[in-house]
Amino acid sequence: MPSELYNQIVSQRGSVENLLSKIPGFKGYMAKDARRSADRMLRERLGSEIDKHIKRYNKIQKDLLDGGKGLRFMSRAREVKSQMQAYHDKVVTAAPKYSGMFEKINITEEILDRIYSFDEAQFRFLLQFDTALDDLQAAVDSGEGVEDALDTVDDIASNAASAFDMRDDEILNIGT
Repeated sequence: MPSELYNQIVSQRGSVENLLSKIPGFKGYMAKDARRSADRMLRERLGSEIDKHIKRYNKIQKDLLDGGKGLRFMSRAREVKSQMQAYHDKVVTAAPKYSGMFEKINITEEILDRIYSFDEAQFRFLLQFDTALDDLQAAVDSGEGVEDALDTVDDIASNAASAFDMRDDEILNIGT
């Protein structure tokens, strides 16, 4: 049974062109021999963008903890960073799922559209990180709402990692 996150990802599907515009040099999955390369390019781009968000988070975390004003958030801030790092590591270390199995399976446009919807969702999560990190910086600067802002960043990282797992499941279940 699909989860709420799964349904949200599939329902917010954009165009293939929208996904392609986010990854320079991306050719897509349409040609069977390009799928593995496309998957690698997608993961490299996502990993790079997530890494930028982690670096930005580190600066905000430093602002939070400098001078002792936010020491009560130290443990929670570390947990959030760990969640973001786990998401990053999952994306960059994921093995390509296209190793010859598509040769025997007829990939329909509907299947490709579902996979693209999960790929596009990863870029929507990056936009959510932008907003959440802006909100976290504002909370740190004002000293108000820090816990909620940390929770939001943590939730985004957790949902993004879950969505990436769903993408893998979708790919691995093709043809079954």
